[in-house]
Amino acid sequence: MKFNNKITRVLVVLVLVPSLAMAQVDFNKRPDDDLGNVEDEFQEYFFEALKQKGIENYDRAVEALHKCLNLNSKKPVIYFELGKNYNKLKNFGAAEDNLKKAISMQPDNEWFLDELYDVYFQQEDIDNAIKTIKQLVKYHPDYKEDLAALYVREKRYKQALELLDELDEELGVSEARDAMRNDIYSITGNVDDRIENLEQRIANNPNNEDNHLKLIYRYSQTGDKQKAYKAAENLLRIKPDSKFVHLALYKFYLQDGKLEDAIKSVKIALTSPEINADAKAKVLKDFVNFVSKNPEYEGDLVDITALVDDNKDAQTYSDLGQYYLKSGDKVKALANFKEALKQDPNDFKLIKDVLLLQLDIQDYTAVVQDSEEALELYPAQPILYLVNGVANNKQGSHKKAIDNLEMGLDFLIDNPNMEADFYSELSLAYKALNNISKSETFAKKAQAIKAQQ
Repeated sequence: MKFNNKITRVLVVLVLVPSLAMAQVDFNKRPDDDLGNVEDEFQEYFFEALKQKGIENYDRAVEALHKCLNLNSKKPVIYFELGKNYNKLKNFGAAEDNLKKAISMQPDNEWFLDELYDVYFQQEDIDNAIKTIKQLVKYHPDYKEDLAALYVREKRYKQALELLDELDEELGVSEARDAMRNDIYSITGNVDDRIENLEQRIANNPNNEDNHLKLIYRYSQTGDKQKAYKAAENLLRIKPDSKFVHLALYKFYLQDGKLEDAIKSVKIALTSPEINADAKAKVLKDFVNFVSKNPEYEGDLVDITALVDDNKDAQTYSDLGQYYLKSGDKVKALANFKEALKQDPNDFKLIKDVLLLQLDIQDYTAVVQDSEEALELYPAQPILYLVNGVANNKQGSHKKAIDNLEMGLDFLIDNPNMEADFYSELSLAYKALNNISKSETFAKKAQAIKAQQ
């Protein structure tokens, strides 16, 4: 893993290397003896090497660089270029040898060290990579971040955290370093250090809302609800206009029976543009579950859902549908399932829920039409043939019911209950067509399956 600053440094090298070479050889100097021819030849081979490397002909670049060496072996840039090309060719031994030669000639050249670090890194020679990057740290502090990552790979977590602390102090916190720090805490299971770090950050900068929210989350994750609650109230005291704190507070208020405060927090969370749709859906789902156990607050649920009518996603509508279904209001349940289906028309569970509810409220025309459309998406789902058959039977279209029911049986596997339902509907269809023999046959099949249950 090499960080983005590496890319920047490489680009700088590409600009500087030709300058380095030209700085050591004055190609504009008019030759006054045979040495002029040598310089011209050197220039030709060097730029040929750069050209070949640029078009990824690394073997040819190496050939040209060796011709440069034959003309002048005292230029470190040639060994550097050889090292880079051998590195591209995955000839790491030759790359290391040439880069070490370049470094021996210019020990403080950052670019030479950086390329050698890359050679070791690609080979996962972490010990040598660490030795090399320690030399690079004096040039750029951000090399410390690479070094911290290497320490993590070597399970030297304490040293990695010390480096991250140094970087945070020098440069301020960053998402990348926080991610690395959290990885270390997760690997080591050191919850106390993680929390202590957040508490220290809050002490240093009380107005940083993000640190407060992380602390609330970490306390909740460890099961210390009391401290999480206290941390949330502390954030609300420091930043009374905080919206995100209500994502935690509404839960604590519900648990404490502070229902007015809970409803207020739910409303703030659901109407705040800063809070994303997924988080809002979770808040609403939690409140729906609360109201399902405390139906006297259904009026508040209606008010709250009205606040987010324009922002409800498929999951939110589905959750509301399940709530109304449990409370026995099938019409409202169906309306919400249909709204969810508009947003996610290929969701098979939603399709099934809608069809079964339509059957339940005896809207057989809708069942026939919707099941036929669903069969275009899911032609191998037996439940769709079954509900279509039931609806057609109810509407008197018995031949159509038989066609769909018999087709559905072909897709039915290891589901005795549904198989019995198919046979029962076939029995009804044939009876309506006055085919008593087939009707009785299917009725007996249905009874035989039910007897085995």
